[in-house]
Amino acid sequence: MTAKPTVLFVCVHNAGRSQMAAGYLQHLAGDRIEVLSAGSQPGNQINPVAVQAMAEEGIDIAGNQPKVLTTEAVQASDVVITMGCGDECPYFPGKRYEDWKLDDPAGQAIDAVRPIRDEIRARIERLIESLSA
Repeated sequence: MTAKPTVLFVCVHNAGRSQMAAGYLQHLAGDRIEVLSAGSQPGNQINPVAVQAMAEEGIDIAGNQPKVLTTEAVQASDVVITMGCGDECPYFPGKRYEDWKLDDPAGQAIDAVRPIRDEIRARIERLIESLSA
Protein backbone atom coordinates (compact mmCIF):
# COMPACT_ATOMS: atom_id res chain seq x y z
CA MET A 1 0.00 0.00 0.00
CA THR A 2 1.09 3.56 -0.62
CA ALA A 3 2.26 5.80 2.22
CA LYS A 4 -1.21 7.35 2.29
CA PRO A 5 -3.80 4.68 1.47
CA THR A 6 -6.87 5.54 -0.60
CA VAL A 7 -10.23 4.06 0.36
CA LEU A 8 -13.23 4.07 -2.00
CA PHE A 9 -16.74 3.50 -0.63
CA VAL A 10 -19.32 2.33 -3.16
CA CYS A 11 -23.08 1.89 -2.88
CA VAL A 12 -25.78 2.08 -5.53
CA HIS A 13 -26.94 5.68 -5.11
CA ASN A 14 -23.95 7.15 -3.21
CA ALA A 15 -26.52 8.96 -1.09
CA GLY A 16 -26.51 7.18 2.28
CA ARG A 17 -24.19 4.39 3.44
CA SER A 18 -21.15 5.31 1.35
CA GLN A 19 -21.52 9.00 2.22
CA MET A 20 -21.77 8.24 5.95
CA ALA A 21 -18.73 5.94 5.72
CA ALA A 22 -16.71 8.56 3.83
CA GLY A 23 -17.72 11.21 6.36
CA TYR A 24 -16.64 9.05 9.29
CA LEU A 25 -13.34 8.07 7.69
CA GLN A 26 -12.46 11.69 6.90
CA HIS A 27 -13.47 12.75 10.41
CA LEU A 28 -11.64 9.97 12.27
CA ALA A 29 -8.52 9.56 10.09
CA GLY A 30 -8.02 13.17 9.06
CA ASP A 31 -5.47 13.51 6.29
CA ARG A 32 -3.83 10.11 6.96
CA ILE A 33 -6.18 8.38 4.50
CA GLU A 34 -7.49 9.59 1.14
CA VAL A 35 -11.27 9.10 1.01
CA LEU A 36 -13.44 8.62 -2.08
CA SER A 37 -17.07 7.61 -2.50
CA ALA A 38 -19.20 6.85 -5.53
CA GLY A 39 -22.32 5.05 -6.72
CA SER A 40 -23.09 2.69 -9.57
CA GLN A 41 -26.35 4.64 -10.14
CA PRO A 42 -25.84 7.90 -8.21
CA GLY A 43 -28.87 9.67 -6.81
CA ASN A 44 -29.69 13.35 -7.17
CA GLN A 45 -28.83 14.29 -3.59
CA ILE A 46 -27.55 12.96 -0.28
CA ASN A 47 -30.22 11.26 1.83
CA PRO A 48 -31.39 14.02 4.23
CA VAL A 49 -31.85 11.49 7.05
CA ALA A 50 -28.23 10.34 6.59
CA VAL A 51 -27.18 14.01 6.77
CA GLN A 52 -29.20 14.39 10.00
CA ALA A 53 -27.76 11.21 11.52
CA MET A 54 -24.20 12.33 10.80
CA ALA A 55 -24.90 15.87 12.09
CA GLU A 56 -25.81 14.27 15.43
CA GLU A 57 -22.20 13.01 15.50
CA GLY A 58 -20.82 16.45 14.64
CA ILE A 59 -20.00 15.47 11.04
CA ASP A 60 -21.36 17.61 8.20
CA ILE A 61 -21.96 15.73 4.94
CA ALA A 62 -24.70 18.10 3.74
CA GLY A 63 -22.49 19.69 1.07
CA ASN A 64 -21.56 16.37 -0.55
CA GLN A 65 -22.95 15.31 -3.92
CA PRO A 66 -23.46 11.75 -5.18
CA LYS A 67 -20.78 10.84 -7.72
CA VAL A 68 -20.73 8.22 -10.46
CA LEU A 69 -18.44 5.23 -9.97
CA THR A 70 -15.56 5.30 -12.46
CA THR A 71 -12.93 2.74 -13.35
CA GLU A 72 -10.33 5.41 -12.57
CA ALA A 73 -11.60 5.78 -8.99
CA VAL A 74 -11.27 2.03 -8.44
CA GLN A 75 -7.80 1.96 -10.00
CA ALA A 76 -6.66 4.86 -7.77
CA SER A 77 -7.83 3.08 -4.59
CA ASP A 78 -5.99 0.66 -2.33
CA VAL A 79 -9.17 -0.48 -0.60
CA VAL A 80 -12.61 -0.73 -2.24
CA ILE A 81 -15.55 -1.17 0.13
CA THR A 82 -18.85 -2.05 -1.47
CA MET A 83 -22.21 -1.71 0.22
CA GLY A 84 -24.80 -3.49 -1.85
CA CYS A 85 -23.75 -2.62 -5.40
CA GLY A 86 -23.17 -6.27 -6.25
CA ASP A 87 -21.54 -7.08 -9.57
CA GLU A 88 -21.63 -3.48 -10.81
CA CYS A 89 -18.30 -2.71 -9.14
CA PRO A 90 -15.25 -3.15 -11.40
CA TYR A 91 -12.69 -5.62 -10.11
CA PHE A 92 -8.93 -5.18 -10.37
CA PRO A 93 -6.45 -7.76 -9.07
CA GLY A 94 -4.22 -6.57 -6.24
CA LYS A 95 -6.85 -4.34 -4.64
CA ARG A 96 -8.28 -5.06 -1.21
CA TYR A 97 -12.03 -5.53 -1.51
CA GLU A 98 -14.53 -5.70 1.32
CA ASP A 99 -18.30 -6.04 1.02
CA TRP A 100 -20.11 -4.53 3.99
CA LYS A 101 -23.62 -5.91 4.41
CA LEU A 102 -25.55 -2.93 5.76
CA ASP A 103 -29.23 -2.04 5.68
CA ASP A 104 -30.10 0.69 3.18
CA PRO A 105 -31.10 3.92 4.96
CA ALA A 106 -33.15 5.09 1.95
CA GLY A 107 -36.71 5.87 2.99
CA GLN A 108 -35.99 5.10 6.65
CA ALA A 109 -36.76 7.29 9.65
CA ILE A 110 -33.92 8.64 11.81
CA ASP A 111 -34.51 5.92 14.46
CA ALA A 112 -33.79 3.26 11.82
CA VAL A 113 -30.77 5.12 10.38
CA ARG A 114 -28.93 5.61 13.69
CA PRO A 115 -28.06 1.89 14.13
CA ILE A 116 -26.81 1.78 10.50
CA ARG A 117 -24.68 4.87 11.20
CA ASP A 118 -23.32 3.32 14.40
CA GLU A 119 -22.44 0.06 12.61
CA ILE A 120 -20.63 2.07 9.93
CA ARG A 121 -18.63 3.91 12.61
CA ALA A 122 -17.56 0.63 14.23
CA ARG A 123 -16.44 -0.75 10.86
CA ILE A 124 -14.58 2.48 10.05
CA GLU A 125 -12.71 2.29 13.36
CA ARG A 126 -11.64 -1.31 12.55
CA LEU A 127 -10.67 -0.24 9.01
CA ILE A 128 -8.45 2.57 10.34
CA GLU A 129 -6.78 0.11 12.71
CA SER A 130 -6.10 -2.34 9.89
CA LEU A 131 -4.66 0.39 7.64
CA SER A 132 -2.47 1.73 10.45
CA ALA A 133 -1.03 -1.69 11.31
